[in-house]
Amino acid sequence: MAQSSVICYPCLTYRTPELPIMNFRTLSRIAIAAIALLAAFPARAAEEEPKGPAISVLKATKSCFSNIVEVSGTILARDDAQSQVRPDRFGLKVAEVMADAGDTVTAGQVIARLTLPEGGTQNITAPATGLVIASSAVVGTVAGGKGEALFTILTRNDYDMIGLVPVTDLGKLAVTNPPQTAAVNVIGIPSDIEGRVRRIAPTTEPNVQLGQVFIGITTNRRLPINASARARIKVGQSCNVSVPLSAVQYGPAGTVVDVVKRSRVETKRVEVGLTSGGTVEIKDGLNEGEDVVARAGAILREGDVVRSVPVNTGK
Repeated sequence: MAQSSVICYPCLTYRTPELPIMNFRTLSRIAIAAIALLAAFPARAAEEEPKGPAISVLKATKSCFSNIVEVSGTILARDDAQSQVRPDRFGLKVAEVMADAGDTVTAGQVIARLTLPEGGTQNITAPATGLVIASSAVVGTVAGGKGEALFTILTRNDYDMIGLVPVTDLGKLAVTNPPQTAAVNVIGIPSDIEGRVRRIAPTTEPNVQLGQVFIGITTNRRLPINASARARIKVGQSCNVSVPLSAVQYGPAGTVVDVVKRSRVETKRVEVGLTSGGTVEIKDGLNEGEDVVARAGAILREGDVVRSVPVNTGK
């Protein structure tokens, strides 16, 4: 009888690779470190990309502002630049007029002829070269050594802009050395003309509370007499932090500007000063370099979370 063989499975031995043995404390440390690492990534992402609406901001910068007084007035020939022409005695009649307002005359040129009471004529000549800016000479009228001049001749291009200034600004003006300068814009002339404050009237008009200022203009061009003009007189300068006018809010609580710090809105109360070209001077309450909300509005509140979007000002 054949002998059967029996396999003893329990007798087979299998060897597994040896693994390092870790105790419970080591495993706990690894788990805690892994959890902390995973938790750090969302927090960092939140810091780098704050939630909230996108808000345009720009840096508060230093600027210099000119203190300007604006004046409206009229162009007149300066008194010492005019020469008035009359006969030397009374009772002469105008027989002939040879020049009129707007004509340019030369020194010694005959501009009128008068008839003498005892007969004969007398020539009236221009005392200097210049522009006839006024004439009252009419044939047949009587002329004399007093009263209205027959001719007024502008001998130099020296003018005054006689302007009216509110009494609130009158104290800012002064006749100084060097003088206060002005940019004068005359109706009909495209470019500004430089002028200087040369005289301030000692009294004001009580009904309208305006005072007179005389702005002297010397130019190589002729200006139209009695033309309307505007002047911007520079009376000083101030250098401070500046922001756009659109960044400033005016309300019952005062004047405020919104800034962004660490992705949150902060409202700052400020003191404003001069304005120029769409910007305003901030005399107090704001520091240079702060991120200012470019366009103020009621939608922002103190503490709101926002995303800052820098605005390129082109400077």
